Amino acid sequence: MKPMDRCDADRRRFPITDFCFQSGMGEWRSYSSPYDGDDDSEIRKFHDFSRASMAESRRERATEMAVFALVVLASAWPVIYMVVTVVKLLLKGRPLTE
Repeated sequence: MKPMDRCDADRRRFPITDFCFQSGMGEWRSYSSPYDGDDDSEIRKFHDFSRASMAESRRERATEMAVFALVVLASAWPVIYMVVTVVKLLLKGRPLTE
């Protein structure tokens, strides 16, 4: 018995699909772009604005983190100095009360 062709039009099953379709490669440019070379589109302008806004946000966040680290170090310095002083006092062997 001869095998049936997949593109045989005699068989009617739902949904009808053309398995033998092949798209042409004549217009293929090795990448897919929704803009098709139109750099002045509204979507491209919004994308560029969004990219610039995110870059500015990253710079501001880095500056804020550096200032926060400086504030944390400045507030931790007295606590660290106190711990070092208490350890030195205990190592000398002086009594805490008389």
